[in-house]
Amino acid sequence: MNDAEYMGLALQQAKAALLQDEVPVGAVVVKDEKVVAAAHNLSRQKNDPTAHAELLALKAAYRRLGSLEGCTLYVTLEPCAMCAGAMIWMKLPRLVFGAFDISCGCTGSRVDLTDHWFYHSVETWGGILEEECRELLSEFFQTKR
Repeated sequence: MNDAEYMGLALQQAKAALLQDEVPVGAVVVKDEKVVAAAHNLSRQKNDPTAHAELLALKAAYRRLGSLEGCTLYVTLEPCAMCAGAMIWMKLPRLVFGAFDISCGCTGSRVDLTDHWFYHSVETWGGILEEECRELLSEFFQTKR
């Protein structure tokens, strides 16, 4: 599979979030071409503002593998500062995200915490299936206004 196909799996997670009235963000962690963890936002359901898709997926992968060496995180929305920090502390080697987040994105849009600011840098690629990822978010927020 390629980056777009793995992002498609993250989009499936985001759609599951949408069905649960969560902000539709989905994430998958891949190692050696195998999905080792998948999650979607659960902040509303858990009453926990830190229950972001990427944090849930990263923690599940870390528990399963003991390290994120050789892993790639695919997430439908550019990570925030909290999630970017987790990627640095967990030493994630590679991030691929869909939609850019110009208001809160911390892996390139607003700032880039993953690029040589700290002791670990994360190779980052954005804009993969960007339109599909952005449309899902737009659909969710239009129903809330």
